[in-house]
This record gives sequence, structure tokens and C-alpha cells, in this order.
Amino acid sequence: MSHTYEYPRPAVTVDCVVFGLDEEDLKVLLIQRGVEPYQGRWALPGGFVRMDESLEDAARRELEEEAGLRTSHLEQLYTFGAPDRDPRGRVITVAYFALVKLSQHHLQASTDAREAAWFSVWDTPKLAFDHADVLGTALQRLKGKVRYQPIGFELLPPKFTLSQLQRLYETVLERELDKRNFRKKILAMDLLEELDEVEQDVSHRAARLYRFDHKKYKQLEKAGFNFEL
Repeated sequence: MSHTYEYPRPAVTVDCVVFGLDEEDLKVLLIQRGVEPYQGRWALPGGFVRMDESLEDAARRELEEEAGLRTSHLEQLYTFGAPDRDPRGRVITVAYFALVKLSQHHLQASTDAREAAWFSVWDTPKLAFDHADVLGTALQRLKGKVRYQPIGFELLPPKFTLSQLQRLYETVLERELDKRNFRKKILAMDLLEELDEVEQDVSHRAARLYRFDHKKYKQLEKAGFNFEL
């Protein structure tokens, strides 16, 4: 005979930190809340987990509902459970972080989001709930992970220059990198496919375009290769 026990239970939400990159800045996706609590305040997209869905399914649903966004790179970040983190009651949130190519996504706010927009991670408005802590945790994860896994390529267009690749790492890591050493190291990994194409519509000398070879990386990874920059 099964038994159930009556006691207060916390609710569960998911919150998503979505990073994108433009030419000069690392961006994070925020939505403006259309309902209380914190109506009108900017926040990370997210919401309550339904009884019939997994955590990841809930995160993907909330991203699509609140911002019209889909992403292939979504991974669990951390669980935040301070007793007073949500004025509605005892709410635990499981945070995810995602990486997207800005040029491939058009934001469209809906459901309880009044607006969706990209903000510089270094200049965000005051965020609702404990979302500033969630964003800070995600940023530290990105800074660490981008050095030992090739997730940074998720932020670049499919075809990119070596200068764009270096700027990505300099932007995320917040420091300058030696051009010669960076190129020598990244090219020595033999993970970039040099294309018979150059930049178009640029005022300076057009640079060669490259593409990241995902298939080759997977093969090397199985053989014990370690990506490290």
C-alpha cells in the first residue's frame, strides 16, 4: 500500500541565460516582465515547470514562449534555492545557459513577457529575483568552459575570420591575446577548415574565411584529444 505525506512542497522553475555575440560585445537575452512580481522589471526568461515535462523541455518551452527563440546548445548550469529568492513563496530554480548566433534569431516576446531584448552582459539593468547571481554564475561558467571546450564557435557565424575568432575569446575572457600565439595555437589543433572564400563588403583588406570542423573534433575527442586555449 502506497503512502503520501502532507507537507509543504517547493515549486520548481527554470531560468535561462542565453548568450550571443556581436562584433564588439557579449550579449545576454532579457525579458521585461508583464506580470507581478517585479512587473516591468527585466529578468532572465523562464517560468514554472509543468507536471508532464522534463526540466530541459521546460527551459526550451519558456525560451520559445517568452522570446520566440530556439537553440541547439542548452546545458544545465546550477540550482538556486535560497528560501527568500521569490516573493511568491518557496521556489527553487534550475538554471540553464545557452549560446546562440545573434544573426539567426529574431526575438518576439509573448505570454507573460512584455518585451525581449539583448543587453551587454557588462551593462544590464537591475534584474528581478536573484537573476543577477544567476547571470554571474553563467558568465563564470562560460569563461571557464570556453577555454577547454570549443563551445565558443556556437557564438560565431558558420564562416568566420581568425580575427573574429580571436575577438570572441578576448571579449569573453576580458583580456587581450597575442595575435601570433593565438593563431599558431588554434591552427595547430587542425580543427579549422580553410575556405576558398574571403570577407565581403569590408573597407579593409578582405580576410580568409574558416569553418569549424565539428565532425573532426568529435573524432579527435574520442581519441583523447583535449581542446585548450
